[in-house]
Amino acid sequence: MSWLKDVIGTEKAVIAMCHLRALPGDPDFNAQQGMQWVIDRAYDDLMALQNGGVDAVMFSNEFSLPYLTQVKPETTAAMARIIGQLMSEIRIPFGVNVLWDPVASLDLAMATGAKFIREIFTGAYASDFGVWNTNVGETIRHQHRIGASEVKTLFNIVPEAAVYLGGRDICSIAKSTVFNNKPDALCVSGLTAGAKTDSAILKQVKDTVPNTVVFANTGVCLENVEEQLSIADGCVTATTFKKDGVFANFVDQTRVERFMEKVHCIRQ
Repeated sequence: MSWLKDVIGTEKAVIAMCHLRALPGDPDFNAQQGMQWVIDRAYDDLMALQNGGVDAVMFSNEFSLPYLTQVKPETTAAMARIIGQLMSEIRIPFGVNVLWDPVASLDLAMATGAKFIREIFTGAYASDFGVWNTNVGETIRHQHRIGASEVKTLFNIVPEAAVYLGGRDICSIAKSTVFNNKPDALCVSGLTAGAKTDSAILKQVKDTVPNTVVFANTGVCLENVEEQLSIADGCVTATTFKKDGVFANFVDQTRVERFMEKVHCIRQ
């Protein structure tokens, strides 16, 4: 049995993303609608996800496109305000993801009481955001300096919109990441949000690190969730919960309910 049971309440856990709309400082932020509109939309999505029966939720600044690898203070502050205003309504375990800044994610987790974060902690990449480097040693030391040692770390080892600057295969990356960094989980992704995680790659990773929690991180939907959860220990899911399965739309509770009904059957 993994830490998922203690922290989230179940194995084969479904972590649903609560995608926050563009925030102050983001290109698409609408100053006329203001922060209250962003908070109201986050509330609507949170309620639909919770009422639909997901196991946990993770708040991310998904509409802060194009992403920064070192976010500005206003982004973390805005996310803290949103989560703070929603706190009394959150009934399930939650995590945070400040795209793509692991230090900011840890800071936000400590400020809000989040149980886990998902981030790009390791590796160097050629990406849509330029040459992308990381400093996991400093990040993990920061985690301990601020007292966040209990926050679970979900390492995304197949970053979206990026490739490793090197010829290492995914099994070597998974094995050395676990050995060197002791992540609480590894996340395996497709090309972008909503793109299916390759089941063959997912299986290679899980077979390589059988004692580490492995998540299917993108593209899990009603049609493939049985296959994906037959391999992975859980999934991080978002796009399939949106109206018509479209990334830019808001959450459709009926789609959440249908998905979770199938998950409960899989768990039996």
